[in-house]
Amino acid sequence: MRKNYIPFMAVMATAALMSSSAPVIDDTSTRVQTTLSPALSLKGCLVPKDVTRISTSRWSVDVAGTDREHASYVAVREYLPPLGIRRLRTQAGWARCEKEKGMYDFRWLDQIIFDAAKRNLEVWLETSYGNPIYKGGGGRSLAGGMPTSEEALAAWDNWVRALAKRYKGYVRDWCVWNEPDLRGANSISVIIPFTIRTAEIIKAEIPDARIAACALTWANVEFVRPFCKALKDSGKEGLFKWIAYHHYNYNPDDGYDAEIAAMRKVVKKYTPTLELWQNESGTQSEWRKSGAINDRPWTELKQAKWDLRRYIADLGLGDYTGVFHACDLEYVNSGFHDGMVRYGLIKTAGQAEDYRVLKVKMAYYAVQNAVSVFNDALEPLPDDKGGALISGKGRLAFYVFRDRASGKLVPAFWDSSKEPSDFNDISNVDVKIPGAAFKSPVWVDVLTGNVYAIPKKNVFEKDGFTCYSSLPCYDSPAFVCEESMLEYKVPEVVMFATKGDK
Repeated sequence: MRKNYIPFMAVMATAALMSSSAPVIDDTSTRVQTTLSPALSLKGCLVPKDVTRISTSRWSVDVAGTDREHASYVAVREYLPPLGIRRLRTQAGWARCEKEKGMYDFRWLDQIIFDAAKRNLEVWLETSYGNPIYKGGGGRSLAGGMPTSEEALAAWDNWVRALAKRYKGYVRDWCVWNEPDLRGANSISVIIPFTIRTAEIIKAEIPDARIAACALTWANVEFVRPFCKALKDSGKEGLFKWIAYHHYNYNPDDGYDAEIAAMRKVVKKYTPTLELWQNESGTQSEWRKSGAINDRPWTELKQAKWDLRRYIADLGLGDYTGVFHACDLEYVNSGFHDGMVRYGLIKTAGQAEDYRVLKVKMAYYAVQNAVSVFNDALEPLPDDKGGALISGKGRLAFYVFRDRASGKLVPAFWDSSKEPSDFNDISNVDVKIPGAAFKSPVWVDVLTGNVYAIPKKNVFEKDGFTCYSSLPCYDSPAFVCEESMLEYKVPEVVMFATKGDK
């Protein structure tokens, strides 16, 4: 996919970027500590895997907002490869690239795209937003209108064409517009032809481009129905690979059985080749006055639990998932949000301090644990769950994956009845898996990465199933698997223990 040449400007920009110091990331087995006490024997902790070791084609992580200087890719770029997620999402920023009519300055975007390539990362590029230097050129931020005038549309076409030509061989994945339906900023009659014309320009320059039709504000079936029907009627379905949408709920498990299921049904009816991508979702690590689902006393623990529940659920349904955000953002003069928001996996200062890194949050390590296991080595089984079953009290989330190498099932589960809490209260569940028992079954807490042995007394076979009984379950994801499927390390306190220690 990637070409063997890099433009001279890109070489110079990348050389400057690569000279920064190494990130401060904790890779010890105690990098995440909570009050969880599962009363099982600890065997070790998952080993994080960077982008050179795993394929995570169904994951993305946000570095968006750079087009409006609400965040800095440069500040956090060293922290991205160790996370394990290869695909970065950002906006192309027409208004930042073309400040004078017909004159493009791509230097800031080159810094992201060419530097990412050097780090074994890929960029998923959204062509939004508009450009106010043209009359009828649309807005340059959230809830901004699309270009509508003849002059602005012609300028848009030229800019998208220039984008595609410049980044051919570097950017394969594209999206047309971020949240075009937000606050009624654009009508469906405007969005449909605009989306199609943009995709056709990209495809003309990059025939193998993979394009998301749009990134909807939420799983709005009343929007998706006419949109997908128009694609079917016009024969334009083949231009696109995804319908992307955003998903913000106080309880991250709400919505899957309602609006998302309804949207999935409509997409399959009209445009069955398109896949769903939840490409923006997350919550904050502290209370802030601005941002989606902001009015809660969020903490780092709650954020980590919320994120894991959302992303593993998306993957378990067979969809793509997007982590929002790699770092914190500051909405300066945005006209929509105001001030710092703390969605990031990495806590940063604001614009005045060049978004310098303050700390790595618990959610960073939690997501790192998740991608080390829930990557392309596992196949989701959203329909029949491989015949696996779960039983227990309350509302339980239950998703099953199959290890492609061994064929063994990997059931993931958690208590989904409430919003994530700062407590780690445990209940017990029974999980039944068809076939013989694992040789060495383990229970894994994704949040901490801790791997625990399942006692023999909790494992029995009956009627063609193996039952793993009285397993811990709480409001953050855990899973059961064969120990040999995992890469983990023994805790330091165990490695250096003497024979007299207990």
